[in-house]
Amino acid sequence: MTKSMTGFAAAKGAGEGFTWTWDMRSVNARGLDVRMRMPDWVEGLEPAVRAAVSAVAARGNITVNLKLSREEGASDERIDRATLDRVLAQLAEVGSAAAVAGVHLGKPTTAEVLAMRGVLVSEGSETEIGKLAKAITADLPDLTKAFDEMRQTEGAALQSVIEGQLDLIESLTVEAATLAEARKEQMAEKLRENLARVMDNTEGADPARVAQELAVIAVKTDVTEEIDRLTAHVAAARDLLASEGPVGRKLDFLSQEFNREANTLCSKSQSTELTRVGLDLKATIDQMREQVQNVE
Repeated sequence: MTKSMTGFAAAKGAGEGFTWTWDMRSVNARGLDVRMRMPDWVEGLEPAVRAAVSAVAARGNITVNLKLSREEGASDERIDRATLDRVLAQLAEVGSAAAVAGVHLGKPTTAEVLAMRGVLVSEGSETEIGKLAKAITADLPDLTKAFDEMRQTEGAALQSVIEGQLDLIESLTVEAATLAEARKEQMAEKLRENLARVMDNTEGADPARVAQELAVIAVKTDVTEEIDRLTAHVAAARDLLASEGPVGRKLDFLSQEFNREANTLCSKSQSTELTRVGLDLKATIDQMREQVQNVE
């Protein structure tokens, strides 16, 4: 199934005294680029997110956001006893040294002790953080599934548009082939007239050499090869759309080949009608390539 590189999904959860909100969004990119914004004190989130995203996406610039908040009434701070013990020991040591030196120091207040770096922490214990991380990442399968489903829905719409453009390219190619076939006799007659005109006005010219040069001109204006390639490219594009897995980069390359053949067709046309068809082909191919840029 064809997937789009654009998508969005969101999820909410709660547990371990916290509430959180996930959101994922993606735009076009040449490869897979996963960017994350989430609390760095909850360990283990980044590898879990990367694994979950990689399981459903092969291309796209994907941003994953996690907003985490304490539930109302839940404690958001605790005392780190090891740090507190160290701070109190240091204060006692300073007080003893000051007494020996005859220096009077005021006793720190409880608030001052709590304000010292590392005494109060809000991250929770290692065990609590592990439980929280497990609860948060439990939402990832549903989040990435919703994200993937949206990309599939967008991809189905893209495929429908591209298939319609391929139908038009095929129709224009058939019209070009018809016009080119009808042009053959006209081109041959024109070449015969040019040959006669040259021979009438040129003394000593080698008729065989002149005919050879005119034959070269005829080959250079033949668009059979371009039409055959356009027909083959239409079939190849349809095969890609029907295949499994990411096909966006292959379709983009094929779009360039479509454009190359249409350009050559226009340059060889020497016919107002054939040029018109060639320009219509170029316009349709450009529109198709814009859509292909969104395909994973």
